[in-house]
Amino acid sequence: MTQATPKGFRLHIGLFGRRNVGKSSLLNAIVRQQVSIVSDQAGTTTDPVEKPMEFLPIGPVLFIDTAGIDDEGALGQLRIKKTRKTLDRVDLGVLVTDSNWTEFETKLLSELIGRNVPVMAVFNKSDAALPNPEILEQLAKAKVPTVIVSCLKNEGIADFRQALLETVPAEFIESPVIIGDIAGPGQTAVLVVPIDKEAPKGRLILPQVQTIRDLLDHEAACMVVTDNQLRAALNNLKQPPRLVVTDSQAFSRVAAETPPEIMMTGFSILYSRLKGDLVTQTLGAMAIERLKPGDAVLVAEACSHHPIGDDIGRVKIPNWLNHYVGGDLHFTTVQGQDFPEDVSPYKLVIHCGACMWNRRTMLSRILQCRKAGVPITNYGLVIAYSLGIFERALQPFPAALEAYRNCRQKCVNE
Repeated sequence: MTQATPKGFRLHIGLFGRRNVGKSSLLNAIVRQQVSIVSDQAGTTTDPVEKPMEFLPIGPVLFIDTAGIDDEGALGQLRIKKTRKTLDRVDLGVLVTDSNWTEFETKLLSELIGRNVPVMAVFNKSDAALPNPEILEQLAKAKVPTVIVSCLKNEGIADFRQALLETVPAEFIESPVIIGDIAGPGQTAVLVVPIDKEAPKGRLILPQVQTIRDLLDHEAACMVVTDNQLRAALNNLKQPPRLVVTDSQAFSRVAAETPPEIMMTGFSILYSRLKGDLVTQTLGAMAIERLKPGDAVLVAEACSHHPIGDDIGRVKIPNWLNHYVGGDLHFTTVQGQDFPEDVSPYKLVIHCGACMWNRRTMLSRILQCRKAGVPITNYGLVIAYSLGIFERALQPFPAALEAYRNCRQKCVNE
């Protein structure tokens, strides 16, 4: 049985607006299903409603219907907070309104544009009233696509669909590359996959599966071994592989057994490039040198799971870093969508590879840390740094390696 496209590889399209302007009706119309409850009563949608689908010719997308941005009361403020969190992860914003353009629409449009999120405006309920031509002219000057629809009469839905296609960010026109630009046609990559307590029984974890598929898509050969099999596998190959990719927890052993002329990195570092900003997170790892015992460090995991005894984020990374800095740091761990609004108390943020997320979500967190002046890095990068194999793990990524060397040289000169 084929697996559905993971949420993290889907184009995230968020529907935002005031209560009772027809966001849910619009979603139902575009997906041709009753996904969201529709009612004349304002505030029907409480939590964000997600609908994955194949939206041709784009491919897999995730529509997100949100609560009204003008919700009221204490409970309404909680709904608004969840809606605003959705802003952090959408790749394309659809601002839905009726014929009335209010301060809510103006602020929401400004927020989406300020986040560099492509946005379009949909004026619903055209059967009741048409939008003000002056507003349409202002949006045209701001280069915001507009569509006029009536979900009640099913009018303008085809125009909305076409406008969506034309507003899709350029990076979604082509499939993202995980490793195929490093190991291409005719080359071989060896993937080291330890079978430990965190390995799901009978399965591989998502980054491993997606890396294998990416190699196959780029006509490269792939050999998958455990850390115990690596030495024999390298000896059995007639030609050395283009690179070795390992689970970060096996970095030390894999680095020792991989000849120095063969590039080596980790799955988590591949995902720093795919989902985040590898250069920024590379420089963020260098903040480890400034850590002192007692400093606060935030560890963020994208997916929620029950921690095991030697959990990488809660046990292994803290142990490695405590040993590196020569004393105990104060670690705080968050999971899923939980992330502090204020990260300024932390000296460093360490994030997982975010394999389950789309890139926009990860970039939003990186931007939040940058604004607060707090360095952010990645599991694989911080492990490689603390184990003294940082430069080697960056070999496959020239831009990140150069940024690291320049920063290191600058620190030496100062």
